[in-house]
Amino acid sequence: MPRAGDIRDFRLEDGGVSLSLLNLGCITRGWWVPLGGASVPVVLGFDDLADYLHNPTYMGVIAGRVANRIGGARFVLNGQDHRLTANEGANQLHGGAGGLHSRIWQAETDGVRAVRFSYRSPDGEEGFPGKADIEVTVRLSGSRVNYDMRARVDRPTPINLAQHSYYSLGVPQTSRNAHFTCPADRLTPVDSALIPTGDIAPVMGTRHDYRAGAVLAEADPDGMGTDLNLVTPEDRDPALPVAELLAPNGLRLRMWSDQPGLQVYTGHMLPNLRGAHLGQHIAPWAGIALEPQGFPNAVNCPSFPSIIVTPDQPYRQRLTVEIMEILQ
Repeated sequence: MPRAGDIRDFRLEDGGVSLSLLNLGCITRGWWVPLGGASVPVVLGFDDLADYLHNPTYMGVIAGRVANRIGGARFVLNGQDHRLTANEGANQLHGGAGGLHSRIWQAETDGVRAVRFSYRSPDGEEGFPGKADIEVTVRLSGSRVNYDMRARVDRPTPINLAQHSYYSLGVPQTSRNAHFTCPADRLTPVDSALIPTGDIAPVMGTRHDYRAGAVLAEADPDGMGTDLNLVTPEDRDPALPVAELLAPNGLRLRMWSDQPGLQVYTGHMLPNLRGAHLGQHIAPWAGIALEPQGFPNAVNCPSFPSIIVTPDQPYRQRLTVEIMEILQ
């Protein structure tokens, strides 16, 4: 298991924007942007690196090998039954207790504004077949952070990575007070354990229709919270954001992704935690996780886009997140 002394902190800066990255879990520990002459933290995180050794909320991690949930912690591939380690009841969440979030990655700077992380996941780790060489390059460019995620494998196996920051945008209860827009026209319904049923349903007529944009509290007046995969249109313009979040303080987040799904988790189940960055309070609704990825439980739902990667077809995901102050 990792120890506090194993954790390294990499700092990137550009134009008043600062980014902190850890080799533990490929974590985005902190992101600070200019706002009204001050520097404001815009993702939830801890000041003490040791606090990340116990990180049950997956704060800032790259989740995988397979992010999100796999029902029954098992799947069949090419006629072979694969049993995974279960870490959420009978199911697996975010690659299991020993997933990518809990591992020390190799890390090296790539120029002055990027860090390249790599990790070799051995055959059988958390039950997944085959060896996977995973690489994530995180690059800061002005107000934008780019995540370039790749994986090469030696046999067919599922790969579905997700960047898991909780965006706070410098305001209390972001997941209630911010205005959220997403072009998703469908969603993947889930059962009581949050496992997708295999169906794909329209968002129209539900509280998850954000195509025209809505303040999150107004879309969810009863405070039920959201932890659900939204399906973006297959013919959408890739130059347009897959998500936009506007905070009352004038900070705006825009996100671009090449993935078919966007998991939206409003952080309503976040516990009260001490040790947050100055100006933050980690508590329910304090941050919203917007996680582009393949569909959850895709390995058990034939109608979902496949997340099986092969030696001839390696994995690639590109994610860009921009956070900046805009004029009111």
